[in-house]
Amino acid sequence: MPRPAYERVLLKLSGEAFAGRGGSIDVDTTTVMAKEIAEVHADGVTTAVVVGGGNIWRGKMHEAAGMDRSTADYMGMLATVINALALQDSLEKIGVQSRVQTAIAMNAIAEPYIRRKAIRHLEKGRVVIFAAGTGNPYFTTDTTAALRAVEIGAQAILKATKVDGVYSADPFKDPSATRFTHLDYLRVLELGLEVMDSTALTLCMDNALPIIVFDMHVPGNIRRVVMGEEIGTTVGRSAARVHGEGVGHA
Repeated sequence: MPRPAYERVLLKLSGEAFAGRGGSIDVDTTTVMAKEIAEVHADGVTTAVVVGGGNIWRGKMHEAAGMDRSTADYMGMLATVINALALQDSLEKIGVQSRVQTAIAMNAIAEPYIRRKAIRHLEKGRVVIFAAGTGNPYFTTDTTAALRAVEIGAQAILKATKVDGVYSADPFKDPSATRFTHLDYLRVLELGLEVMDSTALTLCMDNALPIIVFDMHVPGNIRRVVMGEEIGTTVGRSAARVHGEGVGHA
């Protein structure tokens, strides 16, 4: 049996990943995600997860309507906690031990984020789910993913999306859009590609942390990435190949 290409990874899930067709949190969709994570866990890969909250709360919409930005962001952080608890429940129903750690203290339902404790959980074979962003407004869950990945010593960020990589344009609107296979961090910034926000991308670049963007809807894709199969788009240093121009979509 081939060995995994990574020993420790951080999986970034958007809030939309929880929605499915059954409302803000679809039980079947969340169960499928948990099973995908369980497959990687069974291969001995220590796995952490950062979740978004867009299926429950869209802060930008309310900010545009006049809500205070900090208030909107804090509400979004609370939404990520709901998703984290849903994922934890699904994981533990299939026998995978997990812990939720939040950047905003709420001791009745989750642990506070403590770096050393998170690493200890990973060493004991538990999946650690990071919620409530960084605990600060004005920072996205992309930045949370980059920060937590660096802190726990992850070897890659696996960014699960609704498309199979980063494209030169929105593939749902432009049939001529081409998919990148490899990209350098600076090239992403130069082209304004929608991989992660600039703060997150810069943090990854400074720490030589690769980002792999792939389609979360294809069964087995998380494990394929972990096993080293070249699917989706890999963002890192000294990219071997760069294809396409324009504004990208992930």
